[in-house]
Amino acid sequence: MSAYLSIEQIDVTFTRGRTVSNVLRNVSLGVDRGDFVTVIGHSGCGKSTLLNVVAGLVEPATGAVIVDGVSVAGPGPDRAVVFQNHSLLPWLSVYENIRIAVDKVFAGKKTGKERHAWVLHNLELVQMIHAKDKRPNEISGGMKQRVGIARALAMEPKVLLLDEPFGALDALTRAHLQDAIAEIHQRLGTTIVMITHDVDEAVLLSDRIVMMTNGPSATIGEILTVPLARPRKRLDLAEDGAYHHCRHQVLEFLYARHASRAA
Repeated sequence: MSAYLSIEQIDVTFTRGRTVSNVLRNVSLGVDRGDFVTVIGHSGCGKSTLLNVVAGLVEPATGAVIVDGVSVAGPGPDRAVVFQNHSLLPWLSVYENIRIAVDKVFAGKKTGKERHAWVLHNLELVQMIHAKDKRPNEISGGMKQRVGIARALAMEPKVLLLDEPFGALDALTRAHLQDAIAEIHQRLGTTIVMITHDVDEAVLLSDRIVMMTNGPSATIGEILTVPLARPRKRLDLAEDGAYHHCRHQVLEFLYARHASRAA
């Protein structure tokens, strides 16, 4: 049975003047429907580039990305992206930031009343219905990311792509949003691919952790299956042997076998 998301022999090369850099080499990965997969590695290993290839924002030199049997050829609403920067339009309210995406995707498919209800539904999913009339400068960084997640989910994507969405947040806010994403994944069964630098985050949230070798010419070095039942409670995991074993395996890969080349 073929994977729901299939990344097949991806090579990415960037050219600047006479300098040619091979960023990714022969990257292949299958993600089943409903899986939560994280990609982890040191800075410069091409994690975000790989996510951008799946999103259709970067065209690979060779290889293909296939989602639900259809080859990716540019950006599309079937692959919604949440970046570290929330990318909300500052002159629109929280509601309007989501509504503009919903109107774009569902024009001719849902009535105006249905689109309104759908926006409110997704705001409720991320517990932001109370702030629907506020503008981005009136809410916190964590709340902005919740809105960004709601906007992405409102597009009903086949794959949700998260590019270090919690990287700019304080530790407590980050933990709350990790729990929110885990709950949404459990509730909706959304297929998620997330980029992260955070080992604990990867183990907490993932079904599988994809570990990248260092660049240039980075590739997948190892894939770790996380054998932890869902739902996962972070306090319970503090004493869980399987959690600590997974954490150790990722740390050993990153800092013993593939230590950063940066000074």
